[in-house]
Amino acid sequence: MSNTDSFIDEVTEEVRRDRMFALMRRYGWIAVAAVLLIVGGAGYNEYRKASLRSSAEALGDAVLAAMAEDRADARAGALDTVAQQFAADDPDGATVVRLLAAGTEAEAGEPAAAVSGYEAVAASDALPEVYRQIARFKALTLSDSGIGTDDKRTGFEALATPGSAVRLLAEEQLALLDIQAGEQQAAIDRLQTILMDSQVSERLQQRVSQVIVALGGTPNSVPGAPG
Repeated sequence: MSNTDSFIDEVTEEVRRDRMFALMRRYGWIAVAAVLLIVGGAGYNEYRKASLRSSAEALGDAVLAAMAEDRADARAGALDTVAQQFAADDPDGATVVRLLAAGTEAEAGEPAAAVSGYEAVAASDALPEVYRQIARFKALTLSDSGIGTDDKRTGFEALATPGSAVRLLAEEQLALLDIQAGEQQAAIDRLQTILMDSQVSERLQQRVSQVIVALGGTPNSVPGAPG
């Protein structure tokens, strides 16, 4: 019986081995493909990381070179060129450079060109909303921009809505417009509302408190606000 059992075990093992090889021949390519996908995916991921890092470094170097120009108008032109060069490879980075270029246009005494640059960013549906909001805000706050007071108020009111990245800053600008219009109490009320907002920064708290005091009011007592 022992020899018979041993023979049966050998035959059974042989059958199992034959089945395993048959399955490997039939489905082994799946395992090979899976390994290739894993290895290839890891390699692509590393390549993508290296490519993004290289692009970011190149963008940073280009911006530094542009900012090294002596004249503001030359810096603005160089920054605009950088933004165009990196628009395809690094759209977010290029947008930040466009904002820098517009700010440099304002520094160069070209408010109309600066407004045009900001409005180009604000009008681009392809960009994240936060960039567009910042661009609108910067355009509205430029002095000598040619934007009328009524248009500024309308623009700031649109930016002062819930969810806006510049909501409180837009409220501050609306308060300044109230002051210009001689509506001091309306300005104080608006500034007090900013002061009590849970998202107000310490720097904005201090600035708002100083304006309230200058207008003859008393800032609401909040943590971090001047007494």
